[in-house]
Amino acid sequence: MERLYKAFINSMRALGHLARHEKPVQQELVLLLVALPVAWFVAADMAAYMLLVGAVLFLLLVEIINTSVEAACNAISRDFKKDIQIAKDCGSLAVLIASVICAAIWIYHLWPLVFTA
Repeated sequence: MERLYKAFINSMRALGHLARHEKPVQQELVLLLVALPVAWFVAADMAAYMLLVGAVLFLLLVEIINTSVEAACNAISRDFKKDIQIAKDCGSLAVLIASVICAAIWIYHLWPLVFTA
């Protein structure tokens, strides 16, 4: 149980750091705060609600992993290295893919509400 408690404390420390210092994470946390109530009104059932909120959480998860890759790369070297550029670009691509998935899920659920008369 102590291990779980320490893991939780470490996770909250990371979240606090990201929320204070990382603009993309800040933006996605705001998106999550907006998505929680909006999804409640948009979703037809609990499964749809979980999908809408889960899509934003998935995007946040990928952004956090991308930030950790960038931090690790920066700890290795701040000099230009092709391998580090590829690692950072792959993290960025992962965020792009997660953004497209998130947007597609939200558009699918919002489309009938916006474009049906």
